[in-house]
Amino acid sequence: MAIEISVFNSEEFEQMVAQRDPRISQALVETILKNLHGRKRHLHAMSILVENEEAIYDITVDRQDFIHTLENNLSIYEENELYEGCAEIVKAIKFLKTKNILKNIKDSKK
Repeated sequence: MAIEISVFNSEEFEQMVAQRDPRISQALVETILKNLHGRKRHLHAMSILVENEEAIYDITVDRQDFIHTLENNLSIYEENELYEGCAEIVKAIKFLKTKNILKNIKDSKK
């Protein structure tokens, strides 16, 4: 299930992103790890509730960006000493890269 983060305004959320808030990172990584074997292209990772705008923004992650997103969030996990999560991220990256290589080989044989 996607997490919800409440902020007063969109600038507060932008600041959270700039400061590499681990809740954002965790929502993205957990969404990817739970959906490594799925087929759905865009996956809902979190909802941002912006109080002063009375708006909700849904953040999704594209399956084609899984490797890039995991690589970017690995350092956030390291900074926050979430080492078990780091191991899962590294394992997922290797899995996805192997899957991409096998897919490319299969596609080249067609």
